[in-house]
Amino acid sequence: MSPQIKKIIKKWLAGIAYGLYRHQVLPSRIRVNSVEETLNVLLTTEKSMVRFGDGEIVVINGRNIPTQAGNEEIAEGLKRILGFHHENLIVTLPDIFGDLNIYVPASQDFWKDHLLFFRHVYQKFCDLDKAYYNTSVTRGYITYADKSGSGNIFRRFREVWKDRRIVVVEGCTTHNGVGNDLLDQAKEVKRIICPSRNAYRVLERILKECLRYEKDILFLLSVGITAKFLAEELFLKGYRVLDIGNLDMEYEWYLCGAVTKEPILKHQVIGEQANREAGYDQYLKEIVCYIE
Repeated sequence: MSPQIKKIIKKWLAGIAYGLYRHQVLPSRIRVNSVEETLNVLLTTEKSMVRFGDGEIVVINGRNIPTQAGNEEIAEGLKRILGFHHENLIVTLPDIFGDLNIYVPASQDFWKDHLLFFRHVYQKFCDLDKAYYNTSVTRGYITYADKSGSGNIFRRFREVWKDRRIVVVEGCTTHNGVGNDLLDQAKEVKRIICPSRNAYRVLERILKECLRYEKDILFLLSVGITAKFLAEELFLKGYRVLDIGNLDMEYEWYLCGAVTKEPILKHQVIGEQANREAGYDQYLKEIVCYIE
């Protein structure tokens, strides 16, 4: 059977499976709150947040993703966190268990395919008695069919750290808030720079650096799979922690009016000299630690 025929069959099966769940022929008990409800919690409480996307589910299922090689230890830890055991550490899921027409066609196809292979992971490891929060709170632009509300999502999200001292824990190519105003309302910004791939292997070193800070610090995490474990550890030690994932990338696409996922130039800037040449002097001043 040719790869093209396999692709057509897979798409057909994914569409049938989606239709059966969508029209409740097969039951799906996973509940995901709206982006608005998620933002309200972040703005009106001191709850922390850890987010799950497709990558975390793939790793739970025993596979690798480009930014993190999976193993049994990581998979078991992700299963535990996905179980949503802490009331004040909210867990987000993709809003994919209802009507996918809120997304652009390519994204609809992606999620139908994802659910065909991984729906059983959600059903097995999620707490079906709880309503999860919405991962699209940090991915509120590029995959949405109707983008008219995206600006308000970013505006409200920026209010979360208004007048707060924040520490951004991010990969060496991420550059949250560099070249845009995403973090401008914060009182103070410091950065801990980590590997962009396989950061889990230095999790203990990252945690050690984070624990140097006082409890009034708000941590923003953009370190992929590692952010889940770091968020849980810091939360349990009394910090407020927000796993913001690719929020900055979505904001960049929003600002330039992108209609498809486009490369972002600052993600190709690596190292002190390259950052200085790019004019990112303020970014360099904010860095308090490099973890190789």
